[in-house]
Amino acid sequence: MSETTVTVPRWHVAGDWFDTCRCNVPCPCEFAQPPTYGACDGILAWHVNEGTYGDVSLDGLNVLMLGSFVGNVWSGEHTDAYAAVFFDERADEAQRGALQMIFGGQAGGWPAELVAQLGAEMRGMDFASIEFEIDEDLGGWRAAIPGLVEAGAVALGGPTTPEGKRVQSTNVPGSETGPGQVVTWGVATADRADAFGFQWNREGQSSKHIPFDWSGPDA
Repeated sequence: MSETTVTVPRWHVAGDWFDTCRCNVPCPCEFAQPPTYGACDGILAWHVNEGTYGDVSLDGLNVLMLGSFVGNVWSGEHTDAYAAVFFDERADEAQRGALQMIFGGQAGGWPAELVAQLGAEMRGMDFASIEFEIDEDLGGWRAAIPGLVEAGAVALGGPTTPEGKRVQSTNVPGSETGPGQVVTWGVATADRADAFGFQWNREGQSSKHIPFDWSGPDA
């Protein structure tokens, strides 16, 4: 039995995730291909609709990450991977510890696989007021840390997209939230960051929403 199984309680988190990034629409990283411009940077945001870590409730809390890398992140040959993470300042001490264990990969489950895949050097971690909004019909989504980060998008559409329908993909080979989820494509209306050495300001590039449903530790 692994140390993770012994020391980490049963946990489960489910909710909404989205990103905004430098790539053209649709982001090729989602298809396990190199990013549009060879390197990518962007904002990743999670909202926990329902979550528990042992007897600690994580309902309604947010996490936001800034990240960058060069090359195909799914090939195992990417380089210059960096990240910085913000956790919801509303979390109490127990919740803060739980969020750091889960999203840092120490609690096992899919986040541990993703952290290992990225192999990113951490530039920093902080607690902040994270705003998160998502339309019930997936017409758009937004997250922000006032003065530091803003990410927003509207759902992708076009002349042959049926009214009220979303442009979606299934069984993608590079899903950031793990296997078996549905990707809804969007176009960024805001993608701005100025924190921990990450700095950019753009719009009109790729965004995507994917639900997440994780549990652990691994058996």
